[in-house]
Amino acid sequence: MPPEEKGIREQRGGRGGPRDREEGGGRRDDRRDDRRGDRRLEGPPEIDLDKLISDSLYLDNQAHGIVSRMRDMDSGTKSQLRRLYNAVRRACRAPETERQHQFVMLRARLAYTIARHSLRSLDQMEKLLLQVTRKNDMRGYERFKDLFEAIVAYNE
Repeated sequence: MPPEEKGIREQRGGRGGPRDREEGGGRRDDRRDDRRGDRRLEGPPEIDLDKLISDSLYLDNQAHGIVSRMRDMDSGTKSQLRRLYNAVRRACRAPETERQHQFVMLRARLAYTIARHSLRSLDQMEKLLLQVTRKNDMRGYERFKDLFEAIVAYNE
């Protein structure tokens, strides 16, 4: 293959004939090597529960950030979010003796929804839900509900 054709093929990312093979017999695919590197994409910083409880502006900023990541990354629907939000509201209304259990089950449901529908932008919410459940404080539950409500509202 003339050098100018090989350059065009590489620019297009095309795979091809015997000259694209390495000496070991395997194909050379630089694009795949870039994806497999040891680099990990760092996500947004975790949401600080204590700050969320004490600062309403922080809650609002976090909600905006999650919604903008949802629009960039995910294909989640508004109805999926509303269903999860309704589950959060039900868990908050549960009797105090059952509340922690309801939130543990909510975390499982959220994890399933994230995995099933590839909603990677909600990973932060799952981590926050774990913190809230461990703390087992009514204010934490209420603020989590408020954050979810803000996310649903900003996503409309």
